[in-house]
Amino acid sequence: VMQLVESGGGLVQPGGSLRLSCAASGFTFIEYNMNWVRQAPGKALEWVGTINMDGETTDYANSVKGRFTISRDNAKNTVTLQMNSLKTEDTAVYYCATHPSCSHPPCRGQGTQVTVSS
Repeated sequence: VMQLVESGGGLVQPGGSLRLSCAASGFTFIEYNMNWVRQAPGKALEWVGTINMDGETTDYANSVKGRFTISRDNAKNTVTLQMNSLKTEDTAVYYCATHPSCSHPPCRGQGTQVTVSS
């Protein structure tokens, strides 16, 4: 069965960095583009970015472009979101997902909370 498990969230000050990881299992990871999406309290699900199957191409939302970087390791079935220069508006639950509009498991994990606050 498809399973995605995110980790690495926490509390960070504005301007700080965090690195989120997602471990995938139960499906052929290399056959999927992988996405990060986020949801802040009271707000709609927001697509953050996508990495293609071989990791050669990435695309990002304008709100995170230049600050966030997605990478993947197909040998380890993992995808990573490096977040730099964090802002308070980046506060949200972050999910890795097999498609950008995924709203619940199993196409996404349970999420990891990122809080940016001084």
